[in-house]
Formats: sequence, structure tokens, C-alpha cells
Amino acid sequence: MKKDFWQAIEDRRSYYGISKETVVPNSRIKEVIDHAVQYSPTAYNSQSARVVVLTGKSHDQFWDITKETLRKIVDEKDFKQTEDKMLSFKNGYGTVLFFEDQSIVEHLQEEFKSYADKFPIWSNQSSGMLQFVVWTALEGEGFGASLQHYNPLIDEEVTKTWDLPRKWKLIAQMPFGKPTAEPGDKEIVPLDERVKYFP
Repeated sequence: MKKDFWQAIEDRRSYYGISKETVVPNSRIKEVIDHAVQYSPTAYNSQSARVVVLTGKSHDQFWDITKETLRKIVDEKDFKQTEDKMLSFKNGYGTVLFFEDQSIVEHLQEEFKSYADKFPIWSNQSSGMLQFVVWTALEGEGFGASLQHYNPLIDEEVTKTWDLPRKWKLIAQMPFGKPTAEPGDKEIVPLDERVKYFP
């Protein structure tokens, strides 16, 4: 069900209704994500992005960790809504975790001191571009996905559970799976309010 690039951009939305059914083999998921990581742009060619792809039990475990972490801070009377949301993500096929390697950011800050304050910003921008590429690529393969941000609440447990380097900073989480429900309508602000052209 591969789509062309522009159609995938147009169709890319936040899908909260997803299932554990896959739409392509795991080898294709790996191919798509590897390609995105390899070719997404980074400032100073830093290649600071680090990605962890969780499927099966690891995917379920991640959303259990997130749920139990949130249980400690969400009021009990409001927790059912939070729990349902975590279950909707757990119902998916997998989760992509996006990290930025802070050792690379810090090295660049040392090497190019006059831009030191910019490298964390550029690192986040690079991560945003990678997130978009992965999200669009998964859409192109027929998956639905959404972008979540439960960091830094879950960082310590995630790092410990999957034995990840401490310098990897968690930026975002992207649960994905076969869509089971279409997202609602999205209001589009007129382009002439958002884009200016000057000859």
C-alpha cells in the first residue's frame, strides 16, 4: 500500500486508533527507519540521532512503564482517562523512540564555542526532521502513528530497562500500528496567512 511522498505527507495525521496487526514485514519497517536515520539532515553532519524501535513484548513493556510512571503523578480520579490513552498506544504494533546523543552535542559545543548555545537547538531541529520523515514513511507504508512526549518522566526507567547510554536524551515517542479509526477533521489556516512571497 505504498504511497507517493506528497500523498503520504497529506495523509500523515495523528492516529490514536491503531492495532497490533502489521501491514508490512518487520524487515520493511527496519529498512524504512534505517533509511530515514541515514538520510535525514543534521547540523554539521553531526548524525546525533539515536533511534530505538520496540515491537512485541518490548512495545507493551514501554507503555506499561509509561502508565505506571504516570500513575504516580496523576490524580486517582483522573487516572482512568490516562490509563485508556496508554492502552490505545499499547494496542499498536510498535513504538519508535527518538533520542539525541548529548555526547555529540557537547563535543560540537566544545569544538565550535562561538555556536555553543545553538547546538542544542539544532539538535532538536534535526530530531524534528527525523520524526517527520519516519512518521511520513510509516504513513506511506500504511501504518497510522502519533507523536507523544512523556519524557523526561520516563527517561530513567527507559534507559535502565533497555540498557541505553546515559548520554542519549529521549526526545519523543511514536506508537504505530494498523489504523482502526480515522482521525477527525483538521482545520487548516489559510495559506495566505502563513506564507509570504516576494518577487
